[in-house]
Amino acid sequence: MGEQHEAYLSGYAEILAEVAGTGRRLTRDELDGRRRLGEEAAEVGHSLRTLVRGHLHATRVSWPGKAGSEGTVPNVLAAVAQAVDAFAEGYERAQRLAVRQEEAARREFIDDLLYGRSDLGRLAERAERFGLVLSRAHAVAVAEGPEPYDDTAPVTRLVETALISRFGDRRVLITTKNGHLVCIAPGDQDEILAFFAKQAYAATDGGRVAIGRAQSGPGGVVHSYEEALSTLELAERLELGEHVVRAADLLVYPVLTRDRQAMADLVLSVLGPLRDARGGAEPLLRTLEVYFDAGCTAAEAARRLSLSVRALTYRLERVHQLTGADASDPVHRYTLQTAVIGARLLGWPDEDL
Repeated sequence: MGEQHEAYLSGYAEILAEVAGTGRRLTRDELDGRRRLGEEAAEVGHSLRTLVRGHLHATRVSWPGKAGSEGTVPNVLAAVAQAVDAFAEGYERAQRLAVRQEEAARREFIDDLLYGRSDLGRLAERAERFGLVLSRAHAVAVAEGPEPYDDTAPVTRLVETALISRFGDRRVLITTKNGHLVCIAPGDQDEILAFFAKQAYAATDGGRVAIGRAQSGPGGVVHSYEEALSTLELAERLELGEHVVRAADLLVYPVLTRDRQAMADLVLSVLGPLRDARGGAEPLLRTLEVYFDAGCTAAEAARRLSLSVRALTYRLERVHQLTGADASDPVHRYTLQTAVIGARLLGWPDEDL
């Protein structure tokens, strides 16, 4: 055992010698002293296995001469067990405290990073501790499932283990925020986020994953994160069937709703009359949505809606009668389709505009 470890054996031989002579057990102060030494050893990063081996070696070297008799051997061995146990207890206590402090620092960093509420220069310095270089571009993927997840959830550990096994140390950070799984990866390594999406989809039993665009600079992570969150919400509003959605593929929708009042006016002006239909606006709105998704092919739209082609045609004619817009006319079709998208984005007709 090297000199750097000798300090953690201070007083050990003397304790064994006194125990051999008196048969007593270690006092409270002696046990507390061994615990403190264990804590100090853990704080500077020494190996517990090496230190325990050092205690055993010191026991052999300093074995008390009087401990050879049959009566004193059990007392000395009991003292060795007490001393080593106290030392290990202190060591483990210090490790648990360090882990809690590390977890708290990591959570504070994640919160500051994803809320963008810390000084960017200081944030960049802290990021290097967790494997991120914020001067580079990063992209963020966010996964949601049927239940909220935190950093200790089995799903989180499962996904994190899969990524580490596949990519090793590639400056990837897996965490959770507000019940979502979050993956932060270098912006030029899309394969990492694609793999995360695959693993998260499987681990969350079919949850949805949104991937934000790569953004540069210290504030890039929070921008990509917010974009991924908005994409999740957008996918839910549009009732998209895809389980993995990319913000880059849905950019047209935020553009359409940038002027919310203008879109609301379009929806009410074009589709408002559908509320006068028997059964309200929803059945005809759904018919238009499926018809457009089917490439304006009546037979395919009818199949998806479990209708006959004749029934579908009747619904489209009813839309024409109520709104004055013909879904088969290219000019009218664009207006109708834009209004249908706007209705889904704004939650109409369930929500008042």
